Amino acid sequence: MRRKVTVVGAGNVGANVAQKIAAKELADVVLVDVVDGVPQGKGLDMLESAPVEGYDVRIVGTNGYDETANSDIVVITAGFPRKPGMSRDDLLLANYEVVKSATEQAAKQSPNAILILVTNPLDAMCWTAMKVSGFKRERVIGMAGVLDTARFRTFIAEELNVSFENVTAMVLGGHGDTMVPLVRLTSVSGIPLAELADQATIDRLVQRTRDGGAEIVKYLKTGSAYYAPAASTVEMVESILKDKKKVLPCAVRLEGEYGITGLFVGVPVKLGKDGVEKIYQIKLDDGEKAALQKSADAVHELVTVLQQKTQ
Repeated sequence: MRRKVTVVGAGNVGANVAQKIAAKELADVVLVDVVDGVPQGKGLDMLESAPVEGYDVRIVGTNGYDETANSDIVVITAGFPRKPGMSRDDLLLANYEVVKSATEQAAKQSPNAILILVTNPLDAMCWTAMKVSGFKRERVIGMAGVLDTARFRTFIAEELNVSFENVTAMVLGGHGDTMVPLVRLTSVSGIPLAELADQATIDRLVQRTRDGGAEIVKYLKTGSAYYAPAASTVEMVESILKDKKKVLPCAVRLEGEYGITGLFVGVPVKLGKDGVEKIYQIKLDDGEKAALQKSADAVHELVTVLQQKTQ
């Protein structure tokens, strides 16, 4: 039986996710958006590129959810984009309503699907999707750490003038200003970053990673990043559909791991056919523990606001 992935939101991120899934022939794609004609037009455009690109999957655009029935994965990218000067927190209540509606309808049509959340503020939107869907934590996953880690690796590779592929890194925590790049475990072909760059340079790279999304928003002025977020999302989709069991930093609900309970926080997990198959608990030093707790506290503040506003 053919695999099916629903992508909710036909904007820049969603459209790129759909196109990359098709190009890799991972699954048939259903592209959903509330704007009449947009998902239909983009879906048809992608479909017409299949003979040229050489992929053989079905792509359909729709404004409803009937066509999404029995999806293996539902990727939710729908929401309001961040504008210059706007924090992810500013998006909270507006995007809560978007994600709540999308999750309700998608979960009804595909009760066995795995949900991948991309909408910001990411960690709070994961909490929303799990609450609304009632799915187990293994099937509600946030895309953040993969993107944040990709940015950290990019900046390191550029700084040191080495191959991106040689840089190994891991970014934990919430998707925002309090994310935690683990410098201690960052290396270039096994060489610790601390042996290749001074502390001032490392601090600058860490800060640029934390500001990575805002840096792109500043350039674009009317939108936010989409190529790297889409690529990061598709890496997760591929690991699940192909049961590759990649270990990737993703936002998952912690139930005591790292001393955190009831919050979605970015940590390394194994992604396979059942979604999150294992949560890895890295031994952190005191500074890293404190930074991760600070990040979790920031997520907790957002969730508390949602709980108060949506009761």
